[in-house]
Amino acid sequence: MVGGGSIGVGWAIVFARAGHDTTVYEPEAPRRRILIEEVEVRLGELETFGLLDEAPAEIVSRLTVTGDLSETLDGAAHVQECAPESLPLKIGLFEKMDAGADTTTTLASSSSTLTISDIAGGLTGRARCLLAHPGNPPYLIRVVELAPAPFTDPETVDSARELFAGAGMLPISVHQEIDCLVFNRLQGALLREALLLVRDGVIAPDDLDLLVSEGLARRWSVIGPLAVAELNTRGGIVAHAGFMGLAYGRIGLERGQEDPWESDVVRQVAEALESRFPSSCRDDQVLWRDRELMRLERDRRNRAKPPGR
Repeated sequence: MVGGGSIGVGWAIVFARAGHDTTVYEPEAPRRRILIEEVEVRLGELETFGLLDEAPAEIVSRLTVTGDLSETLDGAAHVQECAPESLPLKIGLFEKMDAGADTTTTLASSSSTLTISDIAGGLTGRARCLLAHPGNPPYLIRVVELAPAPFTDPETVDSARELFAGAGMLPISVHQEIDCLVFNRLQGALLREALLLVRDGVIAPDDLDLLVSEGLARRWSVIGPLAVAELNTRGGIVAHAGFMGLAYGRIGLERGQEDPWESDVVRQVAEALESRFPSSCRDDQVLWRDRELMRLERDRRNRAKPPGR
């Protein structure tokens, strides 16, 4: 890990928990002094919830913290850059990583808003570079977006996918370099609308958060929004688009965005969903969804309230 902030610590837990010897490079001495303790606290919480297969001390024993970048790069199979979201900083780090790491080492950035072309486009070894963007914290949010540049070697992507999957992550392929990737675009779309609804006096902030956490998020924790539309309506997402598509289009126009639901895209999505949710089995699938929600509800009734509530 190149950078020992919250994302660097999160990735260190992911890889050390998966059995990998893991080194974290952190240039700030005060941060280095508390990093292992922070990892131990996180691992203690994971152990409390039964989410570790071995004792925290065993996991920590695989972890090294250093202020020497060359020590971090020496012998590494994979380097995960986790520095602050500054393009000049990341370019400088990747130049050092490219020069100091073995030529077979994969170089990945955790960046949320930059592309790997921005960061590594000028490097001699750019073919082994890609984005590997996690949710936060990655030891609990298992998805990682793999976003190569046009110059990235496909074998680099395959190698990264195998590494992350072996560490318990769910690699998601992003097929084009786009601003903010997919995770943050979806998150940003909801957050933009949420802020506008609060601005316009439609709903209070607390009620909006409650509506999402107790409503939309419950369903999305079982299946994604496209699958929700497929199972919520007889006839699937095609039928859903038939009676809700115009309304969603009007909402977009209110916000100055003209993106009508195009029938060919809806059909494309419907065809993809059919392989996971065959229409002939809809009743069984709806029952499965409801049972999953029931399991969540059973567990949520015993959950602790957040601090301050």
